[in-house]
Amino acid sequence: MLGENAFYALRNVNLRILEGEMVVILGPSGAGKSTLLNLLGGMDSPTSGSILFNGHDIAGLKDDELTAYRAYNVGVVFQFYNLIPTLTAYENVALMRDVRKNVRKKSVWEKECGQTEVLDPREALSSVGLSEHMNQFPSQMSGGEQQRTSIARALAKKPRLLLCDEPTGALDTGTGKEVLKLLQKESRENRHTVVMVTHNSFFADIADRVIRVKNGTIQETVTNDHPKDAEEVNW
Repeated sequence: MLGENAFYALRNVNLRILEGEMVVILGPSGAGKSTLLNLLGGMDSPTSGSILFNGHDIAGLKDDELTAYRAYNVGVVFQFYNLIPTLTAYENVALMRDVRKNVRKKSVWEKECGQTEVLDPREALSSVGLSEHMNQFPSQMSGGEQQRTSIARALAKKPRLLLCDEPTGALDTGTGKEVLKLLQKESRENRHTVVMVTHNSFFADIADRVIRVKNGTIQETVTNDHPKDAEEVNW
């Protein structure tokens, strides 16, 4: 509530995201993009409505069940990396792996995932081209290397849903393009569902679908029949 008036970050939102899609959520600051991302990731809960993940309504889950949902299904990539500065790249990735292992098991998510193993940190870092940076601390890496470490950390638990909040916002164009290529690869080759929030309209070209958000509502959903390769995008 703001004074006597109710404020809705999102209202009357109805959408469907398919497995393996790369979805871009576009809109200006304050439009509700990050709120939508947080709801999909189980980091926020709606005041009303349902959020279905493979037929399971996560909107009504208790905190420990939401923790298990995130641990088994969701990887998050932030704009400013959120790496722990006193840990090496390997240790930052291993930390997320350990979080997954330490979550109290929830049979529903184990059945949904079909397996519980996680990626070895070396494998995760190698997949983003950082084999030679495993023992470096964040302060010893460039912004692009830190963001790739962040992606490796998200991928280490083999998430079915990869959520990215302005993942190139702190990067120059060339480095940002490398990050976009990694995310597109996860969708196209590894069939992870990638949902990326951005205010950059150029990124719409690489998405399978684009969701335009304004003033807390979905203004338009567009299917892109011929998405471009990330290499082709300039901004």
